Amino acid sequence: MAGLCQFVLACSPAAEAPQTQAGSAAEAAFTGPIIVAFGDSLFAGYGLEPSQGFAPALERALEAQGVKARVINAGVSGDTTAAGLARLGFTLDGLPRKPDLVIIGLGANDMLRGLSPAQTRANLQAMLEELKRRGIPAALTTMMAAPNLGEDYARAFNPIYGDLSRASGARLYPFFLEGVAGQPGKLLPDGMHPNAQGVEDIARRLAPAVAGDLPKG
Repeated sequence: MAGLCQFVLACSPAAEAPQTQAGSAAEAAFTGPIIVAFGDSLFAGYGLEPSQGFAPALERALEAQGVKARVINAGVSGDTTAAGLARLGFTLDGLPRKPDLVIIGLGANDMLRGLSPAQTRANLQAMLEELKRRGIPAALTTMMAAPNLGEDYARAFNPIYGDLSRASGARLYPFFLEGVAGQPGKLLPDGMHPNAQGVEDIARRLAPAVAGDLPKG
């Protein structure tokens, strides 16, 4: 339970630019699968070197499984689902080509700020609808309400990701910090954000599911 509380706080620093700019020359020349990691500080790699963030860690984990993919870091610390919805279109428009998968990791900052779960649901649904309109496969990383927010909030918030996955056909990935939250050896000194080892563990855990969602051949 303490780990869940830490997870909520982990997503809340002031906004900062993503480590990797979408649409770079490297992406333009790349011919393999392109994945966009679209989220908050956990995706942005808060407190880490650029090579230690979630996007490069997922690239390495996929390569270890024989999948050569490019993962674009489109994480912005402090983002809510409303902020994510506002920037989704221009993020996609800035890519050199249509990505093969967009992983959405948003909602924790909505929860931290006590925003309406109904609005969180609506914003995530709008993002999924925009991706579907563009013909881009989507996946959601599960978020969970911290216990201190109360049972009523949890009952409204926790089903959002599964419900939207079933309704939209988007893939559903497990709680992002599973096995990392509450583990001091896998967290930065602030006790909230994953350190390099924590990020590597997260990437290795998610890589099989991500690999299965990429086009074959």
